[in-house]
Amino acid sequence: MGRSQETSGKKEVRSRRDKKRKEKAQKRAQKKTDGRKSSFDDMIAYVDEFGMITSTPPDPARKTVVDIESIELGATRNNSDAEPDFIRKGVVTFFNESKGFGFIRDLKSNQRVFVHVNNLEEPVKENNIVIFEEGRGPKGITAMKVKLFRE
Repeated sequence: MGRSQETSGKKEVRSRRDKKRKEKAQKRAQKKTDGRKSSFDDMIAYVDEFGMITSTPPDPARKTVVDIESIELGATRNNSDAEPDFIRKGVVTFFNESKGFGFIRDLKSNQRVFVHVNNLEEPVKENNIVIFEEGRGPKGITAMKVKLFRE
């Protein structure tokens, strides 16, 4: 007779697979003996006012009524009388003098705008309040004509 072709690794894999199969069968049999059927109500999830998923329905007493007429649909119309604001005000959040670039956080929109040393009209440092114009650079929006803000 020849040697067995079954290695210990193969035996372990087979025994694990058999064990898992027996556990599944046991769980299936236990569900049948419990007699509890899963219903649609068990599958429902609710979202609370903070955006968290819960299993309890919302309290009807805490319901807020929204006036349908107050909801605006569609795009908002721009006021043609208002002049576009080309000069922006911001804070220098980062500036590396050795590499010659940095970032300004626009105070109105909280957008980060790239600034290069060539676009500075005065030397700036971090946390300085500056005024600047937005322009299109090779990689996106860039701050141009950057000066320190003086009241």
